[in-house]
Amino acid sequence: MQQNWAIQDAKNRFSEVVQRATSDGPQTVTRRGIPVAVIVSMQEYRRLTGEAGAFVDFLLSAPAVAEFEAIRDGSPGRDVDLG
Repeated sequence: MQQNWAIQDAKNRFSEVVQRATSDGPQTVTRRGIPVAVIVSMQEYRRLTGEAGAFVDFLLSAPAVAEFEAIRDGSPGRDVDLG
């Protein structure tokens, strides 16, 4: 459950805010009643930012294709007027 924390309370109970961010979801920090920041778990941060490994790792993680046969269209293509 998301909870609002006054900035001073969040500062004094930071460990609890972090714990709740990991177990309950994003925690909003307010200054004078106005939301100014959100504390989220690292897992949620990575999901939101799309943080991923190297592109080559992404490609290598794709499922292996046991048999692949390229099918090529045998038609001669289109007529082109060259002159």
